Amino acid sequence: MIDSLLLNFMNRDSLSVEEQATLRRLVSRDRVFDVDEDIVSEGARPQHSAVLLDGFAARYKYMADGTRQITALHVAGDFMDLHAFLLKTMDHGIIALSSCHVGFADHAALKEVTETQPHLSRLLWLDTLIDGAIHREWIVAMGRRSKRAHLAHLVCELFYRLQAVRKTVDFSFHFPLTQMELADVLGISVVHLNKTLQPLRHDGLLSWVNHTITIHDWPRLAALAQFDPTYLSCRVEPR
Repeated sequence: MIDSLLLNFMNRDSLSVEEQATLRRLVSRDRVFDVDEDIVSEGARPQHSAVLLDGFAARYKYMADGTRQITALHVAGDFMDLHAFLLKTMDHGIIALSSCHVGFADHAALKEVTETQPHLSRLLWLDTLIDGAIHREWIVAMGRRSKRAHLAHLVCELFYRLQAVRKTVDFSFHFPLTQMELADVLGISVVHLNKTLQPLRHDGLLSWVNHTITIHDWPRLAALAQFDPTYLSCRVEPR
């Protein structure tokens, strides 16, 4: 059930057979969430942390005027709210952007792992550190990149993350978001999104058809985005 989580971890360090078994026991329950269903609600105090086993999900905040900002996208293999283990109260929500298969790790079990298995504890810590690194890149993109480069960077990042958990086919990947949801990721209107997307299509960098993004020219797309995957730590080495 948790193969995507194991792939995510093993893309950064090796796991012993015993550690793999521990992670399988850790994620003891699962559930499927429908599109637009909250996986975790803002203000909740969950007693477990959620692992996305399959699908797309997002962290989000609503403004007083009803507008929404998506602050993170989650793909298979991601611990979506591992930080809730220590923060306790959620200051944002997590919503399913597609049908999502979600596993749950009880906080009591996470506490036992962190107290008895130092290597797994470091990998869980690394997961939250990469989460923070992605947030930093999103802030840079939002504040300093052109919208065209911002969108290109997001596509490059998602390709890298999905490739790590074997969710890509050549240079294509499933992308179930609507244009409105993608606009909420970039912090722009749908009209502005279309004006941003069209040059990327016209220049032959990518296509987005039937919920599938295909990258047609990786070198040019990565150059436009100034994409450096270092922040994703996709390198197997001792942690």
